[in-house]
Amino acid sequence: MAQYRKLGRTASQRKALLRSQVTALICKGKIVTTEARAKEVRKIAESLIALAVKEKDNFDTVTVDAKVPVKDKDGNRVKEVVDGKKVTKFETVQKTIKKDQPSRLHARRQMLKVLYPVTEVPKEQAGKKKNTKEVDLPAKLFDEIAPKYENRQGGYTRIVKIGPRRGDAAMEVILELV
Repeated sequence: MAQYRKLGRTASQRKALLRSQVTALICKGKIVTTEARAKEVRKIAESLIALAVKEKDNFDTVTVDAKVPVKDKDGNRVKEVVDGKKVTKFETVQKTIKKDQPSRLHARRQMLKVLYPVTEVPKEQAGKKKNTKEVDLPAKLFDEIAPKYENRQGGYTRIVKIGPRRGDAAMEVILELV
């Protein structure tokens, strides 16, 4: 007997489906799907959240010197002429960064095995490539989601039944983070 639901798909299709639904759940906080899919997605999502809760404080804060390009009031890089060539002008700035310890780095990479990359498009720029930015979902798990659940012993998601689907009468549910 199988330890998981096959969902009527081949292995590669099933993995892709579950990865995309887990990514959507972490990114949006709530998804609507069938009951069987929700129960499978719940297993994966809860393990990722448990991993984030365990490793959320496992980092060192380090101060580094970074070269940053100088920008004018319009946000364009300032150029200067050196030996007849236009060269971007840089300034040195001190930044504090979080440096993952080995166990947190491993946890981050385990999360990236499951989560798809997500790009966020601002509403006013809809349909344009400019100003799109990559969302760091492991960072969201560590910084936003894990602190909410640090005193909780599992049960990070909730399944709410919303009734049968119109086309095939499959039970539809809302899967959400508690």
